[in-house]
Order: sequence, then C-alpha cells, then structure tokens
Amino acid sequence: MASALDDDEIDNDDYYSLLNVRREATQEELKAAYRRLCMLYHPDKHRDPELKRQAEQLFNLVHQAYEVLSDPQARAIYDIYGKRGLDVEGWEVVERKRTPAEIREEYERLQKEREERRLQQRTNPKGTISVGIDATDLFDRYEEDYEDMVGGGIPHVEINKMHISQSIEAPLTTTDTAILSGSLSTHNGNGGGNINLALRRVTSAKGWGELEFGAGDTHGPLFGMKIFRNLTPRCFVTAQCGLQFSSRGVRPGVTTVLARHLDKNTMGYLQWRWGIQSSMNTSIVRDTKSSHFTFAMQLGIPHSFLMLSYQYKFQDEDQTKIKGSVKSGFFGTVVEYGAERKISRHSVLGATVSVGVPQGVSLKIKLNRASQTYFFPIHLTDQLLPSAVFYATVGPLVFYLAIQRLIIRPYVRAQKEQDLEKQRESSASEIARKRQEAESAVSLIILNAWYGKFVTDNSKKHERAKVIDVTVPLQCLVKDSKLILTEATKSGLPGFYDPCVGEEKSLKVLYQFRGVMHQVLSGDMEALRIPKQSHRIDADT
Repeated sequence: MASALDDDEIDNDDYYSLLNVRREATQEELKAAYRRLCMLYHPDKHRDPELKRQAEQLFNLVHQAYEVLSDPQARAIYDIYGKRGLDVEGWEVVERKRTPAEIREEYERLQKEREERRLQQRTNPKGTISVGIDATDLFDRYEEDYEDMVGGGIPHVEINKMHISQSIEAPLTTTDTAILSGSLSTHNGNGGGNINLALRRVTSAKGWGELEFGAGDTHGPLFGMKIFRNLTPRCFVTAQCGLQFSSRGVRPGVTTVLARHLDKNTMGYLQWRWGIQSSMNTSIVRDTKSSHFTFAMQLGIPHSFLMLSYQYKFQDEDQTKIKGSVKSGFFGTVVEYGAERKISRHSVLGATVSVGVPQGVSLKIKLNRASQTYFFPIHLTDQLLPSAVFYATVGPLVFYLAIQRLIIRPYVRAQKEQDLEKQRESSASEIARKRQEAESAVSLIILNAWYGKFVTDNSKKHERAKVIDVTVPLQCLVKDSKLILTEATKSGLPGFYDPCVGEEKSLKVLYQFRGVMHQVLSGDMEALRIPKQSHRIDADT
C-alpha cells in the first residue's frame, strides 16, 4: 500500500493515468476504476499520519479526475485542450451536447472574450464626454423688434462648449504602472488640448508615488509629483506638488490632503492648497447602505463657501437614488436636486436641476456607461424663472417615463425573450435527451412483488401463505427498463430472504411497462426476464 502512495510517476494533469484506464474507456470502466482507487486511497484506511496525508491527496485527485471524465462535455473539452481548457469561464452556460468541432469553436470564442476582459481590466480605460448646451433663448427672449428678423421667432439653441477626456493604464511590472491621459476642450469657438503621462510605483503595502509629465496648448508644459501614504490603519495622507510652465512664467502649486476614518461609515478630510487658487477645506463624508451625506467648508481665494448634500438610496433592483444639496458662498447660492437610476446592466442615467443666484437655472443630464461618462449641462436661463424651474423638473421626468414605456421596457422584454428563445433552442436537444432518459428510466415500474409460498389450490385454503414484500429490492435491480434474473434461487438476491425454508417458493410480480399492466408468476429456480408481451394483462379480462 505504501508503494502505491509513494508513486511519483503519475501525472496529476493526466486524468486517464490517474484512473489507470485507456483513453477510450467506457463509463462502466471509469466507474469501476474510480471505486477501486477510492477503496485503495481512502484516508480512513491509513493510520500513519504521512500515509494518511498522501492518501487524502491522491483521493482528491482521483475524485477530480472522475468528475471530469464522467461528464461527456467536460471529457470532450479535456480530450481536446487538456486541463487548461476546463479553466476557461463560460462552459457552464454552453449546450451540453456538442461535437468536438463545436467545442473547439466555443473554446476559441470564450478564450477571446476572456482575453478582452483581461485586457480591459489591465488597461482600465476611462473616458468623459461633456457637451454644454445654451438654451436660454427658450425662456429669455430677445426684444420684439428682433423677432421681425428672419428666423427670429424660433428659439435658438446652440452648443457652446465641449470637453472630451480619456485615460488608460498600462501595467509595466507588478509594482509599476504607466497612465496615459488626454483631453480636448472648446468654448465659444476657442479651444485646446493637452496630454499627460504619469508613472506610478507602489513602494510598499502602505503607499505609492507618482511622477506626472504634461504638455498642451492650453496651459503649457507640466511637471508634477504625487505621494500617497497610510499613516495608520485609520488615517492616510496625500501630497501633490507641480510646476506649470506658461508664457507668464512658472506657476508652482502644492496640495495636501489628510484623511481619517471617524467611524465605520464616516470619513473626515482636511485639505490645504497653495498656488493659483489657494484655499483650506474641511469636509465630512458619511456613506451607508441607504444614504450618503457630505458637509464641506472652504476658505480661500477667490471662493469661500459652505456646502451640504444628502443622497437617499432606495433598496430596489434599479438602484434608484434621489439627492439634494445647498451651496452658499461669495459666488452666491446654488440649490441642486435630482435623481439617478440604473437603466440597464452597465448604464446609469441621472438628472440634476441647479437653481442659483446669480447663476440662474440649469439642467444637468449624466449617463454612465461602464467606465465612460456622458455629461450634458443645459443652461436654461440666467434668471430665477418659475417656468424654467418647472420645465427643468417635470420635463426630464416625463421624457424618462415615455422612453421607459416606449423604448426601454419593450427593448428589455424583447432581449429577454430573445435570450430565452436562444436558451430553448440550445437546450432543446438536451431536454429531448433528458426526457428520453427519464421515460426510459421509469418505463418499467414494479408495482407489487412478493416472494415465498403461495396457496393457489382450493383444497389447501386452510394453509397460510408465507410471502414477503420484495417490491423495492426488485425495482432496484431494474436497469435500462429491463429485469433479468438467472436460474438460481432468488433468496440470494439483495433484499430477499427465505420466508419458508425447505418449501417450494415462487416470485409474483405485478408491473407496469409503458403504461400497460403486466403480471407474471415465476418459480424460485426459474430464469425471469421482463418485460414480455406474454405477461400483458388484457383490458377485457
């Protein structure tokens, strides 16, 4: 036994060698080899700790090999691609009955999807597209004499600014990452762009450092450095400094942020900024499963303000959130309220109404699609007009309900029906096979079976029948809707015993085959094979 456990020549990845069977082995051969090896390597059969550990390891390997080879689909995949083919995600949703060519094609498709997901996770692409719309002509009309001009009676809506930014990450080593980002902006016909390259290195489990280089026609060359460090398990600090080169000279800037966990759901931040816009800021953020709260206060040049915001999270399938905020400072006062909701698996749609003095009324629509963000700020009026506030509030809600009812719901319903139809088509053959197996498995049903001495002669009615019920043991002997008993005493069958030693015995069986009743009486030493046409019970009798 020890030599079997010490055998190092078995390849753990060769399941056929583990089970010691040929590659063309049948299911019966696999099952027999598995049972034999389970008895040989069962850990409970070994008392020596080292032998017990080796036996447990081999026992698990044998079980893993049998699980793969006993599954026709997994075995086909293993025969083509080996163990690595079984590691590809997605096989669990593939139709079980496939040819080797179809399995190869499915493997290549799943492998391609896996590589695409891996590439996306490694590069972590992020992007933002912002389109500013000036719709003030809808509410703030020009003088009446201007309306006499051609087209003057039609409100003029225009795009006055646009911003596009994109970034990707490229891991260089396990600790080094390169981040490439760029942006383009335009406002009222004037615009520019810039490109940035950042090199980040993880120095330890507690921190990392980053160097940034930038160039563009908007602000000029840029050189910066950023450091992150965990001071304690509940506190961290971020420091950033940079040099911005322009026609006006070199403009330095420094930003430092100190953050601390106040409790399980609350963070406190202290920020100090020196440079172009110097300021000091403190904020408290509390985020729970059902709400998000932020309080912030800033003292600085040119802006000082107080800000308070609250967001409520509904515990529904669409992850609906409603939010509101108030911000007041030297620039004026702004009140914002809005909502966002998940409209598909990877998309979240949100709308926010901004009402401020002297900013006026604006509507901000944002769509998050995976790692991409689409932002549409629509400026409605420079004044506080009740009509603008009303339409900014009701308009998106009515529009969303209409789109939800007319487009989104029918589309989602059609997608579900299409996916369901594909599942039906892909599983049709498997369902048919399962149905055939089920029908085959239950087509022969033993209703009643008795074994022993039966009293059939009227002259012996005073004698007592000595029989036992063997319905369940006999049903267990049914295989592939057949029951075959050889020429031997039936008292030796599993679940049987001799109820009347030395006396003549028989086996009486009442069974159903394909919905038709059958009955047979067989002697103790007679061979028995069922079903048979001669056992059929006619309906007229």
